[in-house]
Amino acid sequence: MASVVEIDRYNLRPLSVSLLGERPRLPVSQNALIISRRFSKVDPEIVLNCYKPAFHVLRGSCILAKRNAVTAAAARVEADRFDDGHKVEIDKGHNLPAIEDNAYKLQNKASQLRKRIGFGFAIGFGCGGVVLAGGWVFTVALATTVFVGSREYFELVRSHGITAGMTPPPRYVSRVCSVICALMPIFTLYLGQIDIPVTFSAFVVAIALLLQRGNPRFAQLSSAIFGLFYCGYLPCFWVKLRCVLAAPALNTALGAAWPVLLGGQAHWTVGLVATLISISSIIAADTYAFMGGKAFGRTPLTSISPKKTWEGTLWGLGGCVTTTVILSKIFSWPTSSLSAIAFGVLNFLGSVFGDLIESMIKRDAGVKDSGSLIPGHGGILDRVDSYIFTGALAYSFVKIILPLYGI
Repeated sequence: MASVVEIDRYNLRPLSVSLLGERPRLPVSQNALIISRRFSKVDPEIVLNCYKPAFHVLRGSCILAKRNAVTAAAARVEADRFDDGHKVEIDKGHNLPAIEDNAYKLQNKASQLRKRIGFGFAIGFGCGGVVLAGGWVFTVALATTVFVGSREYFELVRSHGITAGMTPPPRYVSRVCSVICALMPIFTLYLGQIDIPVTFSAFVVAIALLLQRGNPRFAQLSSAIFGLFYCGYLPCFWVKLRCVLAAPALNTALGAAWPVLLGGQAHWTVGLVATLISISSIIAADTYAFMGGKAFGRTPLTSISPKKTWEGTLWGLGGCVTTTVILSKIFSWPTSSLSAIAFGVLNFLGSVFGDLIESMIKRDAGVKDSGSLIPGHGGILDRVDSYIFTGALAYSFVKIILPLYGI
């Protein structure tokens, strides 16, 4: 069945000199335009005064004007057959979406959700084992994550959205910064501090920028130094929290049940317990914020991340604090419920701030995800953005705030 364009009957006018000087108008009925979905091109066939074939010349008619009008009408209909890249059927002026397209979208969303959940559980179990192992296992895993995350950061800096307003650092400087960021956690574990690695790293990056060809820009220096701070310096506090704080925890029952081959009771230090509580509370905050936002989200939190709402944020805060208090009772640390609540609030603030910072970078770069390394999740920075600032806050709470109150 060919695509057909029908034109209603209209009165023919005798051919005259005055008729040749004006453009006849075709009264095309809206109900007479029928376009078949089976063909992407319109092949108009005119049914004029019950005569076929198309463009049959009748006495006293201006066929050229009629043919132009038919072609224009068919072109207008053809242009309306596509909506956002999907074929639609035009029937009396109403667009009917293709059922196959909707089914494909639903199937694709379900597949993405299954993939996201599967990789989420795999990442969770892997991170749990790394945290329990501690030492060099934890540090090397963190250094690898930092290296990949720093590469994603400098790719975002070099994206079109950010480079439109600044000059990014040269690629060799970006590579040097990524290597330095990966070495920072290792030096932190080896030296027990982070001040010397950070100072040396900033000096090396500044020298590399000054020795480049052409005129160095302040924007290059600022983006590189912020990359060292964001991707290298802040993650090192997780090493200090997990590996440097070696004071034994108070839960002797849990330590006694731990296998001797895996370290026994001495394995459960304050650093391990604080790291487990902090990571678990961040996971709870993200989960409760997502569910609360989906169910009750009405008020936008900030224009940086339009999908975040105040309702979801409050749900995330409640889930984070509740998880922290429950785990503090299980691990018997911290001993005070008030200090556990304060620890939960601090973890939540760090996770929200880190999430918004990464959203701001991606929004300025004009991208949705920082990368595509993890199927269904995006890049490394998309998964660890909530943890970047939280490690520094958690370490400061354990090392500085709790000793002030004798806890």
